[in-house]
Amino acid sequence: MNRPASIKPAECPPDLLKTGQPAPLFSLPDADMETVELAQFLGKVNIVLYFYPKDGSPGCTLQATDFSDHEEEFTQQDCVVLGVSTDDCLRHADFRDEHGVSIRLLADTEAEVCRKYGVAHEKESNGSVKVCITRSTFIIDRQGTVRHVFFGVNPRGHAAEVLELVKSLR
Repeated sequence: MNRPASIKPAECPPDLLKTGQPAPLFSLPDADMETVELAQFLGKVNIVLYFYPKDGSPGCTLQATDFSDHEEEFTQQDCVVLGVSTDDCLRHADFRDEHGVSIRLLADTEAEVCRKYGVAHEKESNGSVKVCITRSTFIIDRQGTVRHVFFGVNPRGHAAEVLELVKSLR
């Protein structure tokens, strides 16, 4: 199987969700503190679920604004884009408003969903353990099956690459 350049199979952790597996269901609040459930999209639209380390960092800003710039094209392909990080709802709202992000940003403050998808890892720093999120994207079809996985994503041009794969699901 040919993998897009942004997938780094040698670096994928063993607990990373794989292509062909069912996407774990979840319920998380968005930047407006409204609950978003993965199940609400099943049977209706495809889903691009991407995980990113932190609101406001250069790479995360580029990725969020790039997905937002392509949001209408994703919508035309019957697809919703959801971004997930461990930042809280208020930080998401500030980030969204400051950078004109239009996609929904979900707050996984305890990294529970990040762990379900295998993108969270712990890192020791100055004697304390910190949860870190690896920039990753999952394309999930209407039936809730993971169709494509990107791990260790380079945010530049990623949204356009993902859009092309979403088009192939139609």
